[in-house]
Amino acid sequence: MPSKTFTSGRIRLANYDTASKQLDLHWDNKSVLAYKHVPEEVYRRLCSAPNPATYWEDRIAEEYPKGTPMKSSASADGAKNFSDLFGAGD
Repeated sequence: MPSKTFTSGRIRLANYDTASKQLDLHWDNKSVLAYKHVPEEVYRRLCSAPNPATYWEDRIAEEYPKGTPMKSSASADGAKNFSDLFGAGD
């Protein structure tokens, strides 16, 4: 699954699933917005836009249906690693 980290602006991370064509946008306020049926070209243009939040507002926000964010494998791995270090709390 391709992902792009942004170091400035309101969008912090974009995850794109090529199989389902779902785009998850992680924002600086910790919210996650998901959009379905997003073409890969739109994801690529978002990643190369000078201002990704403006691109999202102009080209994604009202154009594609909202969905449920994908499960983040990073948070699942983090929980697993924590229990590996400190036990499962038995």
